[in-house]
Amino acid sequence: MEIRKKISLQFTVIVAVIQLLLSLAIYISFAKSREEDLYTKLEAKAKGVGQMLIDIVEIDAVLLEKIERNNPLSLPYEKIIIYNYQNKLLFSNDDHGEITIDPNLIDQVRLNNRARSRIGQYEVLGKFYTNPNERIVVFVAAVDLYGFKKLSFLRRILTIVFVIGLVIVYFAGRVFAGRAVQPILKVMSQVDRISVSNLNARLDEGPSKDEIARLSATFNKLLERLEASFKMQKSFIANASHEMNTPLTVITGQLEVVLMKTRTNQEYAETITTVLSEIRNLNLLSIKLLMLAQASTELTSTNFALLRIDDLLWQVRSEILARYPEFSVKIEMHEEIDDEDQLTVSGNDMLLKTAIVNIAENGCKYSDNHRVEISLSKMAETLVIHLIDQGIGIPEHELQMIFQPFYRSEAVKNSDGHGIGLSLAEKVIKLHKGKLSVTSQAGQGSDFMIRLPLAKRISQPDTF
Repeated sequence: MEIRKKISLQFTVIVAVIQLLLSLAIYISFAKSREEDLYTKLEAKAKGVGQMLIDIVEIDAVLLEKIERNNPLSLPYEKIIIYNYQNKLLFSNDDHGEITIDPNLIDQVRLNNRARSRIGQYEVLGKFYTNPNERIVVFVAAVDLYGFKKLSFLRRILTIVFVIGLVIVYFAGRVFAGRAVQPILKVMSQVDRISVSNLNARLDEGPSKDEIARLSATFNKLLERLEASFKMQKSFIANASHEMNTPLTVITGQLEVVLMKTRTNQEYAETITTVLSEIRNLNLLSIKLLMLAQASTELTSTNFALLRIDDLLWQVRSEILARYPEFSVKIEMHEEIDDEDQLTVSGNDMLLKTAIVNIAENGCKYSDNHRVEISLSKMAETLVIHLIDQGIGIPEHELQMIFQPFYRSEAVKNSDGHGIGLSLAEKVIKLHKGKLSVTSQAGQGSDFMIRLPLAKRISQPDTF
């Protein structure tokens, strides 16, 4: 069901319930007022009859009957029944016996001085009167024809008003719902016009600060992230294709040249060596691309484990020296770290090691002394790793771009590499809720700083 219909129906139902409750309150109040008004008249009648019969000696039952028969102020279908102190019928104008008084009701009147009752369509009031010589119970009954007619008329009026009101409220609700939903329809229309070709388009947030404006702002932020993701994806595909195409072209060219004529064993060996080097380069590139894709996904905490960061750093050193024996990696730990808990982080062993290896390798590769110094310290609940080199440094205008995939500085364009290492390292550190930053100047080396949060351990219960 459309939101517009839901709003209009809900609005109609709410108003209908309110209108029904108000109508019931009016009807019940009027019905009670009618009843009280009738009993007031019945009591006045009973009082007049009782006082005449008791206080005026000349009036007896016969005379009272004549008086009441010609009384123009009598109530509709009025019945008067009077009992003496022995509960014997003293007077009654109920010729057809429509009113039958229960003796218990008479006793109740004597006990409480008055009582109300309903007998059939008659409403009955009993009143107890006494004087030194007489004790009588007067019952006056009547049918409130005019009151019930007014009540019936009121019921019809309330029903008609209720039905007409519902119709008006329903159509007013549709208009109201249409206006309420109009901003949403506007947002939907704008969203429908956005496609891959125009991801730079944004929704109109308008001057107001209501929920629709906040929804538009949230959607605009989503579009910004999608646009950045699409741009990065296009750049990634273009650069990855280029980087993979280069070694493949070299391999193809080398093999085509060597097959053009018979070669010596040395020439074959040189060609195979060149092809093998390019294949290794291609293999390394594919591994880095896979790791970059893995680091770009949202790993959950179930993929993490508790790691000793000092063990990881020694593994990094061993891996670099095994691959490049001419490199030098020095590790230094600050004295304030004297507890295993101060060295433990939560993370993925392979990704973290790869990130640190990439940074350290770059520092050694682009330094004349091929040396990197790694220092480990603690700051509050964070482990801080510095990787310092004395290499060629990074120009200030390139510091914001070195973490982009496939970006390579002008100073290292002619060196081996793919421009993936630092981008991969930043994504891995960010994935571990850490931060990677760099301070550097051209010709003065670089200082890469990694901040990683310490793992939160659950204390073990004491054993006895």
